[in-house]
Amino acid sequence: MTDSNPPITAGEPVRLARWTVTSGSNARSRGAVILDAGDHHWRASAEGNGPIDALYRAVDDALDDILDGHPRLLAYDIHALGEGTDTVGVVTVRIAPPLVSGERGMGEYTGEARGPNIIAASIEAYIRALNAMLAEEAWSGAPEAAAEAGKGGRKKSPVTAGDARDQRAELDEQAGRIDTVDWFNQ
Repeated sequence: MTDSNPPITAGEPVRLARWTVTSGSNARSRGAVILDAGDHHWRASAEGNGPIDALYRAVDDALDDILDGHPRLLAYDIHALGEGTDTVGVVTVRIAPPLVSGERGMGEYTGEARGPNIIAASIEAYIRALNAMLAEEAWSGAPEAAAEAGKGGRKKSPVTAGDARDQRAELDEQAGRIDTVDWFNQ
């Protein structure tokens, strides 16, 4: 089945550029993300209780300077739209802003995404909920202000394939230590 998500557009405050996750029965899950906002991007990696938790934590870490804290996950729901292993799953996420004072600390925001890969749909739904929050007037210009202040965001620039490999290793230092082939051969 095909992914029926509307594309995340460039006009949204934050766009998911790339993500990766590793997970296994004998290792903590580890996720890494690159998020774009305007002409800057934010990168982070994190461990979690599973692949989705690891990716959500990585997004939270990447956006910590923009949000001045971590959003609160209020609800996570997934439903299959059909039968079988190749069916489309619908993920709905509801979040609240970080615990900050004033208008930025109020409200609840929902994001939804669908696709045959529930991990991809889960991260897209989370980004959509964050974008709904960042679209509020109280959050207007938050990514740009964080970039201007030099908080974590890097100026985007073209990347060659070799540089991309080096950046992935820099982004997720633990990735070089995980060798699943050796682990299965033990």
